[in-house]
Amino acid sequence: MDPRINGFDYRRVTVAEGVTLNVAVGGSGPAIVLLHGFPQTHLMWRHVAADLAADHTVICPDLRGYGDSDKPVDVDGSAYAKRTMAADVVALARALGHERFALAGHDRGALVAFRAGLDHPEAISQLALLDVLPTLDMWDVLHGATAAVAFHLYLMAQPPGLPEELIGGSPDAFFGHFLDAWTRDPAALPADVRAAYLSASRAAVTSIVADYRASAGIDVAHDTTDRVAGNQLRMPVTVLQQDWGAALGYDAAGLWRAWAPDLSHQTVTCGHFMAEEAPAEVVRALRTLLARQ
Repeated sequence: MDPRINGFDYRRVTVAEGVTLNVAVGGSGPAIVLLHGFPQTHLMWRHVAADLAADHTVICPDLRGYGDSDKPVDVDGSAYAKRTMAADVVALARALGHERFALAGHDRGALVAFRAGLDHPEAISQLALLDVLPTLDMWDVLHGATAAVAFHLYLMAQPPGLPEELIGGSPDAFFGHFLDAWTRDPAALPADVRAAYLSASRAAVTSIVADYRASAGIDVAHDTTDRVAGNQLRMPVTVLQQDWGAALGYDAAGLWRAWAPDLSHQTVTCGHFMAEEAPAEVVRALRTLLARQ
């Protein structure tokens, strides 16, 4: 059996027609939903979730297309739009009895959380976004040879067929590359956890590619509409990031402030998988955010 978050109950919750999410729920009190990134599952929150569950209801789903959640076929490009995935999250919280909740996302989960904050401000009380840029800004800052660090974005943006075939030909090598390259402390991903991530990703190549492909298409359209309209995140927002701005030549805090006027932006020194490499730092940031109104 794959590792689980100790002390949490597991259940399946239907969030849309034909889509059921695998979710771990623990604790009691005000609700916070934690969304994982790539190439991971809800398990990445195991340390943070256990701490927050002391005084919060903590909800950790596998996103649609990932882990043990359903993986619908993407017929028209919208099944993995961040708008669709954000609606899943709001429906999940509502099904568990929470009309309003705090939301934190890492990597791909942060893009889902960002869209939830724009589309459902009445439901999101506070928002935390870990080691990501909004989709429009992400594409804008990638230039020249430095963009090679994000080669996977360009690969998975291609039309259906080739990306799935290439990644499916050696999935452990592909997904394992990111688990290794993005981690500064390999001990943060013990063997059983790493194996669980690889197994889950190996079984989800098509849906993971569809998620990334959406970020080169429909997500760009949705974000552009919001930028042109001047829409912003209305709730308190905390962003934790590695210092990619220094590496790639952009002002990360400035980019985020354009979307989030009530912003706390913090640079971390750990690797990308900060909830596993520096869980105490992430918990402190989240608890500070949860105290903001």
